[in-house]
Amino acid sequence: MDDQKQNHAQENIPRRQIDEYDIPDEWKQEEEQEETETLEEGEETEEGYEVRQEEAEEGDTVLTCPECGAQRFEEDSAKGELICIECGTVIDEDRIDESAEWRAFNAEEKEKKARAGQPLTYTKHDMGMSTEIGKGSGELYKVSGNKRAQYYRLRKWHKRLTKSKDRNLGFALSELNSMISNLNLPESVHEETARLYEKAVDQGLVRGRSMESIISALIYIVARKQGTPRTLDEISDASGIEKREIGRAYRYVARELGLRILPAKPQDYVPRFAGKLQLSGEVQARARNILKEARERDLLSGRGPTGLAAAALYIAAVLEGEKRTQREVADVVGVTEVTIRNRYKELAEKLGLEDELEEKSN
Repeated sequence: MDDQKQNHAQENIPRRQIDEYDIPDEWKQEEEQEETETLEEGEETEEGYEVRQEEAEEGDTVLTCPECGAQRFEEDSAKGELICIECGTVIDEDRIDESAEWRAFNAEEKEKKARAGQPLTYTKHDMGMSTEIGKGSGELYKVSGNKRAQYYRLRKWHKRLTKSKDRNLGFALSELNSMISNLNLPESVHEETARLYEKAVDQGLVRGRSMESIISALIYIVARKQGTPRTLDEISDASGIEKREIGRAYRYVARELGLRILPAKPQDYVPRFAGKLQLSGEVQARARNILKEARERDLLSGRGPTGLAAAALYIAAVLEGEKRTQREVADVVGVTEVTIRNRYKELAEKLGLEDELEEKSN
């Protein structure tokens, strides 16, 4: 009974009295020892620094202060610096913060947690770094008339002080963005074309020539180099520039910038033309095999890649039971029916596909 009363009394002790109980000295000593060990292992101190003791392992090189020879350092994550504890020498700076990227659920959190700006890109005339006065005026009604007039003056002088190169790049890259979108080209082509256009501006290649023709020529070059070629007809339709002018600009830019362009491969046109004709993957694979065999037999030399791709797709579609008319293929590819018919006859005869094509057509 006495034990039960004693336990009951302990349960009813007020919390303020329990908090005042003395902690045994052994527990205090263990806590102090754990804190010391944790600090040596590299935990953050009260100042927000990280203290590290460099320990050498077999085959490793120990980081040593060049001034005093110490091997203990503080790491300031806010400044990205590694500092010697003994003499204060900055051992390393601009260190990369490898901590976790925490999620942000609204604009305020995103701004607080951001540690870097947007990536640099050639698709913007200022590489995405500068600011511009005059982007939108929806908030102006909230300010006084004097402030509004000051805003308009700042915007006017900002435009006046913009360099001619930046103005040229601003207009040109806007046109480039529109053409890339119309031609459905990947971002890699967009970035490389913008880089080459800025290089052309720096070398004075655009002076005396239309901006659109230079951009069209560069798109033609870069798209071919990256395996996503577009025909001159497609680029001409997207830019509104005649094919002859694009061809002249293409030869001039390639010569002045030292660009070596290899002929386009018919295989590079197959996926896009097949997609427009709504042909299956089996037809695309068969067309690629036909072109591969034709290349091995040296049947592609001296012939246009688009005509060969069209003929290979026409043959593959017949063989796989997804036949399309020559007129349908010609409209999508941008060549004449005569061209498709001539390439079709050459490939069928040289590759021994005449009997199989006749059988599938009936």
